[in-house]
Amino acid sequence: MERAELAQILGRARPASSAHTSPPRCIIESEPRAFMDAFAEAVAGAGDILLGDPRWGAHEREQLAAILAKAPPAATTGWLALPTGGSSGQLKFARHDAQTIAAAVAGFQKHFAVERVQTVGVLPLHHVSGFMAWMRCAISGGVYQPWDWKKLEDGNLPDLPRGDWFISLVPTQLSRLLKQPRAAEWLRRFRAVFLGGAPAWPDLLDAAADAYLPISLSYGMTETAAMVAALRPDEFLQGHRSVGTPLPHAKLEIMSTGVVAVRAGSLCHGYYPEQCALATWQTEDLGHFDATGHLHIEGRRDAIIITGGKKVSPTEVENALRSTGVFTDVAVIGLPDPEWGEIVVACYPRQATDRAITPAAIGAQLGPLLAHYKCPKLYLPLANWPRNAQGKLQRPALVTAAQLQRAALAGAGGGAA
Repeated sequence: MERAELAQILGRARPASSAHTSPPRCIIESEPRAFMDAFAEAVAGAGDILLGDPRWGAHEREQLAAILAKAPPAATTGWLALPTGGSSGQLKFARHDAQTIAAAVAGFQKHFAVERVQTVGVLPLHHVSGFMAWMRCAISGGVYQPWDWKKLEDGNLPDLPRGDWFISLVPTQLSRLLKQPRAAEWLRRFRAVFLGGAPAWPDLLDAAADAYLPISLSYGMTETAAMVAALRPDEFLQGHRSVGTPLPHAKLEIMSTGVVAVRAGSLCHGYYPEQCALATWQTEDLGHFDATGHLHIEGRRDAIIITGGKKVSPTEVENALRSTGVFTDVAVIGLPDPEWGEIVVACYPRQATDRAITPAAIGAQLGPLLAHYKCPKLYLPLANWPRNAQGKLQRPALVTAAQLQRAALAGAGGGAA
């Protein structure tokens, strides 16, 4: 697919004389219809297109300005730059175009055996998950129905006409919806309810299975134009808890280091303003394939904690902490320690509980679930919880906040909070 064809699909005719000399355009729109109109107009024009988050602060906007100042002449490939990072780290834009998007859509259609995709969209369109949900509908000739998450959370559930409908949620959104009496019946009408953005905890998945929801755990990233592996809903209801098998357009392998590597027609062309042809994308995610060819993600390589010479997976500890029923949200990190190298630290939103959280208070519940060296030695309540709208925890911001809170406790003569 070429850019002109995508413009026509979006209802815009791209002039034959369009030159690649226009300056880059950044689309920053919070209202879905305004975003869709602005994007369609930009595709029909010339120049590179960058998508931006309306909630970016001064730090991210300064980074954006610096990137735009280095903008090269407009490219025929990689003209669509999707944001990744930001909020707490270095803002980057993965280069995509009509061809990488079309490859991802075609792989989705084949994997789920669906011709026309129809979606209720509650994720922001500037994010790859929300953007690709719209693109699947547009390219396949289906209906994209944007819907405000707050309306959905309050019980205002849109009607679903006949057809194959999909929705993408993050785990915290699904958890909140399951508290509504009507939500489970509504979610059962979907062909698939995609769950991604952050690891889903076992209790949530068990509740979804008990409600007979068509959950599809998926795996993908901005660099791959969203999902490259997905679990089919019937497999989920049969008890599978992997992120499924690779989509037809993607080939995944596990490197000798244990990390997942991706080759796909949807792979980006490097990071804006630079451009390169990537044959293989080596992620930072640790994973393995089981005997049936299903992919299991074990967490990020850079998140593994080494305490006293032993490796600890934050995801395993987080799941155990959630199972205690004490935490509505929790994240586990490692902080430097002169004796252990790193210690396991559990962080949680300060407003999430008024209970006293200490190693002694939680230890008895964790004893049957975790080896002693995996149990947190420190519990830190944080006033500003750095999880974004897509459910992703901004770990650099979390580590910084935890270090400050730990220092404050030490200065006050306190220990575990």
